[in-house]
Formats: sequence, structure tokens, C-alpha cells
Amino acid sequence: MGAGHDHGHAHHAPTTGTAAAAYQGRLRVALSITLTVMVVEIVGGVLADSLALIADAAHMATDAVGLGMALLAIHFANRPASGNRTFGYARAEILAALANCLLLLGVGGYVLIEAIQRFVTPAGTEGGLSIVFGAIGLVANMISLTLLMRGQKESLNVRGAFLEVAADALGSVAVILSAAVILLTGWQAADPIASLVIGLMIVPRTVKLLRETLDVLLESAPKNVDMADVRTHILALPGVEDVHDLHAWTITSGMPVLSAHVVVGSDTLDSIGNEKMLHELQGCIGDHFDVEHCTFQLEPGGHAAHEAKLCH
Repeated sequence: MGAGHDHGHAHHAPTTGTAAAAYQGRLRVALSITLTVMVVEIVGGVLADSLALIADAAHMATDAVGLGMALLAIHFANRPASGNRTFGYARAEILAALANCLLLLGVGGYVLIEAIQRFVTPAGTEGGLSIVFGAIGLVANMISLTLLMRGQKESLNVRGAFLEVAADALGSVAVILSAAVILLTGWQAADPIASLVIGLMIVPRTVKLLRETLDVLLESAPKNVDMADVRTHILALPGVEDVHDLHAWTITSGMPVLSAHVVVGSDTLDSIGNEKMLHELQGCIGDHFDVEHCTFQLEPGGHAAHEAKLCH
């Protein structure tokens, strides 16, 4: 490695799979529960003529698709990298999260439209049956939520699945409450009102997840990494004169990446100085910002003027 030009010296975090990989088993259990409850609620919705129950069953169907996509994405995301795909298929999880968002928004819109139509054309909903089937759905959803609670904090892919199930659980509560009102008072409008509530509960959390997913796809800096702070820490290291081409982005949840061109003094540009500086840079970023996959280029002052414009 020649003095003054340290191109491509990088620290690579050990590959142990994406953040969602540890939750494959729990996602499979949640998928099995979702499919079972979906069938039960469809039967119950038909028997009780409950739009709220049918709406919840329709949402369950999208949950099943979403959970299936999440599992498929984990499978692809944890395949080894290749010569052409240097990060493998890690982004598959983010694409699955995006697809989940679109599904949730579609279901939310469908439920809202159907609820409005039922206000125009009321139906005779059977409250007692709706309570029974709604309670079955609620218990099942709470089990799935417990399984996915921890994973949703670590992976956007798992969070998408978690939000699907959470919306279902809230939907089951709405079904039970509306059915109770119908049973006690005979007020049929409670069913479409519950459907409206289900639709309105789906949209805000979905938009938030969509925003986070798009941030990853647009290669924004990880939300826990302040780029100004990173620059300040690097410039504070002895021997560092400047830093440019500083970039940080996220490949997938749990896999933040950082690269930078670091200008160092001439007395540092030798094999011993290079190695020492790289260790200090890696320790600085790893300790303060929890970014293990970093690539640094060490260069003398004025070198940036000779680089191709694509490097800036």
C-alpha cells in the first residue's frame, strides 16, 4: 500500500444475516395464525352479515400476503453476495416493506369506501355472532403481536408485518364494540362506523412506515446517524486535516454503511501511520455511531482536485 494513497482499505462487519433473519420462525407462526383467523372471520362475516367482520377478514388476507412476502424477502436477503450483487439481495426486505405499505393503503381505502356505502344501504348485522368471531380474531392477533414485538424494533420488514397484525387487532376490538352496541341497542350504524375506524387506524402508521422505507430506498442517512456530528468526530482526530465525500446510507435494517475520503497530514502518510489512522477512524465511527461497515480513503491535501468528478 503506497504512502499517501490508501484506496479501498475498509473494515467489513461480519456477515451474520439481516436483522429480520432471527424472526423467521415467529413470522411463520404469525402467518399460520393469520390464515386460520382469516377463514374463521370470513365464515363469521357471512353468517352475521357484518361488514366490520368482513373488512377485518379482508385485512387478514392482506396480512397473510404481507407476512408471506416478509418471509420470502428474508430468504432472498440472506443469500450470499456475488460478484455482481456485492450486497446480495439485502434490499429485498425493504422492497417487501414497501409492498406491505401499498397493501395496507389499498385495504384502508377499500374499507372506507365500503363503510360509506353501507351508510347509504344499511344491513342487518347479527351482533352476537360478530362478538364471538371478533373475540377469536383478537386473541389470535394478540398472540402474533407478542411474537413480533421485539423484531419490529429492529427491522422495517418485520415492522411492516407487525403493523399489519396491530391494525387487525384494533379492527377486532372495533368489531366487538360495534357488535355489542348492535346487540344492546339495535343501532345498525355501529357496524359501518367501526369499519371507518378500522380504515382510519390503518392509514397513519402505514404512511409513517412508507416514509421510513422510502428513506432507505433514497439512501438517506440512517436516522440514528447525525452526519454533522460524524464530520465533527472525524475532524477531531489527530492528523486529520479535512474530510469530503462523506456518505452514510442503509442497505437494509440493521446494515448501515459509511464511506469517506479523509485528508491527513503528510507525516501520517506511511504504512504505520495509515494503519493507525484507519484504526482510529473505525473506532471513532463504530463507538459513537454504531456503524461497523465503513470504508475510508486516506489522501494528502490537494488530492481531491485530481479526482474524477464522479468521486465527489
